[in-house]
Amino acid sequence: MARATVYFVGLAYMFLGVSIIADRFMSSIEVITSQEREITIKKPNGETTTTTVRIWNETVSNLTLMALGSSAPEILLSVVEVCGHGFDAGELGPNTIVGSAAFNMFVIIGLCVSVIPDGEHRKVKHLGVFFVTATWSLLAYIWLYLILAVISPGVVDVWEGLLTLFFFPLCVTFAYVADRRLLFYKYMYKRYRVGKRKGVIIETEGEPSKGDVEMEGTRMELLEVMGVVEEEEEEEELRRDMARVLKELKQKHPEKDTEQLLEMANYQVLTQQQKSRAFYRCQATRMMTGAGNVLKKHAADQARKALHPEIRSEALDDGRSSRVFFDPGSYQCLENCGRAALHVVRPGGDLTCSLAVDYHTEDGTANAGSDYQHTEGTLLFLPGETEKEIHVDIIDDDIFEEDEHFLVHLSNVRVVSEGEGHCEVTSMAGLGLPCTATVTIFDDDHAGIFTFEEGGVTVSESVGQMEVKVVRTSGARGVVVVPYKTIEGTAKGGGEDFEDTHGVLEFQNDEIVQTIQIKIIDDEEYEKNKDFFLELGEPRLLEMSERKEGDEKALSKKEEDERRIAEMGRPTLGEHVKLEVIVQESYEFKNIVDKLIKKTNLALLLGTNSWREQFREAITVSSGDDDDEECGEEKLPSCFDYVMHFLTVFWKVLFAFVPPTDYWNGWACFVVSICMIGLLTAFIGDLASHFGCTVGLKDSVTAVVFVALGTSVPDTFASKVAATQDQYADASIGNVTGSNAVNVFLGIGVAWSIAAIYHRAHGEVFRVDPGTLAFSVTLFTIFALVCVAVLMYRRRPEIGGELGGPRTAKILTTTLFFSLWLLYIIFSSLEAYCHIQGF
Repeated sequence: MARATVYFVGLAYMFLGVSIIADRFMSSIEVITSQEREITIKKPNGETTTTTVRIWNETVSNLTLMALGSSAPEILLSVVEVCGHGFDAGELGPNTIVGSAAFNMFVIIGLCVSVIPDGEHRKVKHLGVFFVTATWSLLAYIWLYLILAVISPGVVDVWEGLLTLFFFPLCVTFAYVADRRLLFYKYMYKRYRVGKRKGVIIETEGEPSKGDVEMEGTRMELLEVMGVVEEEEEEEELRRDMARVLKELKQKHPEKDTEQLLEMANYQVLTQQQKSRAFYRCQATRMMTGAGNVLKKHAADQARKALHPEIRSEALDDGRSSRVFFDPGSYQCLENCGRAALHVVRPGGDLTCSLAVDYHTEDGTANAGSDYQHTEGTLLFLPGETEKEIHVDIIDDDIFEEDEHFLVHLSNVRVVSEGEGHCEVTSMAGLGLPCTATVTIFDDDHAGIFTFEEGGVTVSESVGQMEVKVVRTSGARGVVVVPYKTIEGTAKGGGEDFEDTHGVLEFQNDEIVQTIQIKIIDDEEYEKNKDFFLELGEPRLLEMSERKEGDEKALSKKEEDERRIAEMGRPTLGEHVKLEVIVQESYEFKNIVDKLIKKTNLALLLGTNSWREQFREAITVSSGDDDDEECGEEKLPSCFDYVMHFLTVFWKVLFAFVPPTDYWNGWACFVVSICMIGLLTAFIGDLASHFGCTVGLKDSVTAVVFVALGTSVPDTFASKVAATQDQYADASIGNVTGSNAVNVFLGIGVAWSIAAIYHRAHGEVFRVDPGTLAFSVTLFTIFALVCVAVLMYRRRPEIGGELGGPRTAKILTTTLFFSLWLLYIIFSSLEAYCHIQGF
């Protein structure tokens, strides 16, 4: 018993090792199959567009490299067993292949049916490809039965082995034809019509009708154009969905900050993005072995980058140098203000020294002597001083004038050496920007001209409360009221796009600026371009009698003079009296959505670019929790994560020596990994045989029950994740049928071809006992037909799809599939011990 326990623990530990190296193997496959190239497509209207497409066709990659990666342990176990037993047939390899196929077909699909939330369902998208792979998976095992028990019972000829191997490229070809709709499909009449949205080209079948669009070009070109248009349409739909997701997350989690919300949204986008079988396999393995959830890691990194982009600061050439400049660079004052004050600053630099800077005024439209007093001089910054003021006298008169301006310049900055009593110009000081200030003098002898600063303004819907300035130019005398109101355009008031606003602005004497506040409603649309208008009414000079109704008090002489002068220039409207306000989507919101919808090359998440990175990941334990609700909060690894990490850390460190996936575009990692898998499967074969011998189990039973289960555990978790995260059932069950076919064509085809050729070269025949294997194949084929029939029935409207559906249908389907697997195990075992008559 102790020996059996040791063998069993050793076998389980070897399965962990195979899972770890298979993760590296699948990472290399993901990198290889994600290679892209640019193509130029000529559209029917003559325009050309450049887009990137994957070099590998999805169906071809799923049936070749992906299926090979998923089935590599079973395939290599069969090959190694034949080669290690003097090219004689063994029971462990072939029965593992059939047992693994049964586990995949019944247990994995049954589990995937049950994990879909109640009321939801998943359908196979590429139904034609699924039919082809399902048919070939059944034909593979029927063919296996034929060569074992019908064509040449007990003997496998060379042509049978090679034909089995040849079925593999034939299966891939048929699946590719179904995926690209080639051969007979191209002879069916095709017509195209323009869709309702953005001229999307829609392919239909049948006779041409009025309004159809004729397109020239080969079928491949048309498919490429249709694919590009379909991708653009899907991207547009994804943008709208992403905007909706962000709003829902904000409402659902108001307590979370923006970075956490972004991480949750990014994780949701990544989970919805279509993924390959290799990705799901790697994701499941890493979560199972304490390496963490790669999607959550990437989502957190992207959220941090989106909110905290790298900021590049440009420092001064010398950290001790001082810069002198105006802050701010423009000033406004009334004609009667008396004096204008301009601020000059020297931030930073060496504040222990004294600085001197010259200044002087220069005429603009304002003239020195009549509008202001010419001023020049020198400012002296003593040690520790950072601010100084320049004062310029403004001349007031009672003559109506336009608004005028003049300039003030800084020059000749130098460090003052007080100890030596002289100044010198050094590189320690200089002029900053702005070194010229503009001073605008507003006339106060006219009631003024009232206008918006410009005729139109664009605001983000996230601005909340927008402020619009109404300026008073060419005079500021008297109290003037200006009515205003909002007018709907494509943007609607009443709280839909903005709040209706109306009222009256009251400009006091000498007041030149007033603001109008309008509330903008933020409904977080991705693309928004609506407008409304803000209109000024006729300005009215508020007479003294209107301001003080019933006040009979005589006006003072000063007030009489102000009234007389004000009446000389009544207030008028200026150039911009109707402001167009364009409300657009929030730039930050749009930018975030654009970043979120940008498809991530998932190979970057799985691949590695250096041995250092691989060793760092090998010794790091991360949380493998996949709870969506907890995304946005950093979770510590659980006890299970630590246990699994320490159980697998030896394998992780050992296989960190495998070349990174960046080398040779993943091929170096591919070759080394498959060699490591072959080496481990050799040990698994011996351990399984010893374990079966110790506990009294035949190799056929050990293979069906234990070895098939151990090699299929990572696939089980991968399919579960794929079923819950993917919107279609292809990644979870569509690849099961393909893998089952590849298991026979490569696992049996390669091994038996080698053995048959070897025996033929020695004048012998390659003998295979058809008994237990033929019975298992027959039993599996019958049950698989039932399984496929049930899956097809589940596509009926009352259930909705192969996976999920009503609770009762899920329970019945899962129970049936699990029962089929148990029956397969029981009957195969009974036949192996001659309790049931086999072949």
